[in-house]
Amino acid sequence: MQLARVEGSLTATRKHPSFEGWRLLICQPVAKDGTAYGTPIVAIDSHGAGMHQYVIVSSDGLAARNAVGDDRSPVRMMVTGIVDEDHEGKLV
Repeated sequence: MQLARVEGSLTATRKHPSFEGWRLLICQPVAKDGTAYGTPIVAIDSHGAGMHQYVIVSSDGLAARNAVGDDRSPVRMMVTGIVDEDHEGKLV
């Protein structure tokens, strides 16, 4: 699992059938202090995360395939939670 910030959503005119009904988010991995690192990743989301929200992304492909209900799905990354912020905007 890793901490990431939602940077946008992805629209695909053609996609694997197992992605039907799932939001695809572009997530930028970040350090605990919010500093971005690495390359952005695409993750499925069932929690309704919004732009610039911090999320926890899991790279457990088996859990993601179970979530979409298809053992042959190419899905690998999945948003598993939305991170709260305190009144000063700091991660808690």
